[in-house]
Amino acid sequence: MRYGLSVFLVSAVAATTFFAGCGEEKAAKEFVPLVKTITVGKEASATENVYDGFVCGRYETKMAFQVGGKIIKRNVEAGSAVKVGDILLTIDPKDVIEQSRQNDALVTAAAAKLKLAESNFNRYTELYNEQAIAAAVLEQYKTAYEAALADYQNALAAKSLSANALNYTNLTADADGIIGEINVEEGQVVAAGQNVLTLVRTDESEAEINVPENKLPDATPGKEVKVKFWALPEEIRGVIREVYPVADSASKTYKARISLLNPSPAIRLGMTATVTIPIESAPVVNLPLSALYQTGDDAEVWIVTDENTVRTKKITVCEFNDNFVSVDGLQPGEIVVTAGIHKLRENQKVRVKGETK
Repeated sequence: MRYGLSVFLVSAVAATTFFAGCGEEKAAKEFVPLVKTITVGKEASATENVYDGFVCGRYETKMAFQVGGKIIKRNVEAGSAVKVGDILLTIDPKDVIEQSRQNDALVTAAAAKLKLAESNFNRYTELYNEQAIAAAVLEQYKTAYEAALADYQNALAAKSLSANALNYTNLTADADGIIGEINVEEGQVVAAGQNVLTLVRTDESEAEINVPENKLPDATPGKEVKVKFWALPEEIRGVIREVYPVADSASKTYKARISLLNPSPAIRLGMTATVTIPIESAPVVNLPLSALYQTGDDAEVWIVTDENTVRTKKITVCEFNDNFVSVDGLQPGEIVVTAGIHKLRENQKVRVKGETK
């Protein structure tokens, strides 16, 4: 009996030792999942946006004749350099000259009528002073004199306008510049005020770029930028002067004008320019949609730590695009889990298989 009890105790101890060893072995071989990841690269920390543009003049004048007529001479071509006072286009002055002559005749006739009316008014004033006529008669001659005086003044004004119109038959440059566009040819009849050409002033040059709507917060007027030219070695400073308030109907981008500070004399209108605008917003990273983890109101991703454990990190979603999502709030070098995120838990050990993004 005593021998049987001893055998039982030895067996129980052996069984206990065996099962304890199995538990330790199971704990030692706990499953560590393999996760697919993306490492946020240096490009995500870019601090500037770069745009292609071109050099243009700040002031572009749409020029027109102040009188209508037939164009008989064109002295410029598109791209011609002009100086102040240069005659650009000339219209036929014949009609204007005839109108001027007609107004000269009207002035002469009005002057004769005024002289007669004045003479009558003076004569009847003397008769009224001698009490030879009634006051009503004198009033009639006074009214006739005042009407004749008004007609004469109107005739003089018309003559002055005709003289000005004769000068308007020559369209002259009001500033140094370059002819950007010509819309008429010799022999064409134009109306007063019709746009015939564009004069681009060369005294102040700018760079023009197109900014996408999602980059507008970084392209604010007054912000200093860097401008480089494909044909020139130097880089100059610029300032965003204005951003158009309405997007282009075709490209859906916003036109921005950059004032050039201390521009080189070698800069020419139409040159290719590259404008670099520093950005102040958080860097944006494109991630697969499968990396996005959300259990409440905040979007999160799983980050792999240096100890090969995972933790969640809050991010901001900027834009959804097909199978990708643009987010900010991540830093270069951070490892983001992109698959199997719903099976993870905080501080869980993982094995990493990844790529750089």
